[in-house]
Amino acid sequence: MSGGARLENANPLIFQRTGERLLTASEEDEDVADPIDDREIFDILLTPNYSYDPEHPLSLEELNVVEQVRVKVNDEESTVSVEFTPTIPHCSMATLIGLSVKVKLLRSLPARFKIDVHITPGTHVSEDAVNKQLADKERVAAALENSQLLEVVNQCLSTRPA
Repeated sequence: MSGGARLENANPLIFQRTGERLLTASEEDEDVADPIDDREIFDILLTPNYSYDPEHPLSLEELNVVEQVRVKVNDEESTVSVEFTPTIPHCSMATLIGLSVKVKLLRSLPARFKIDVHITPGTHVSEDAVNKQLADKERVAAALENSQLLEVVNQCLSTRPA
């Protein structure tokens, strides 16, 4: 945030990060096909030092915006659903956070996956409007054609701010 900008949530609660996932020998074996699961999607979203809140130099996990229990994957049906919880009910960054989560998954997963990113029900005053925007492929594509918005999304997905 720029020096003169006022933060909506100046003192967010900070949560413990999930520990590293221990990989089994079969998961590390490139010759063995293993299905994509909830934890793998959670790890993609929260790769150490990636996926940050637009207002704070904190990960979405540290702010409890994204939790593993709110990630659902059906590898056979090629669907991924991620619920995210804004830190405050009137967060003006909710659409940007959802767009960043969606972009991270679009860039990381095979094209066969249908990706649904939405606000956890009852956690935001404009959840219906934000969810409608995130579900609309044309709106998402148009947003990503906006170079300034794309730059902000990329900042949210870049390495931890200094």
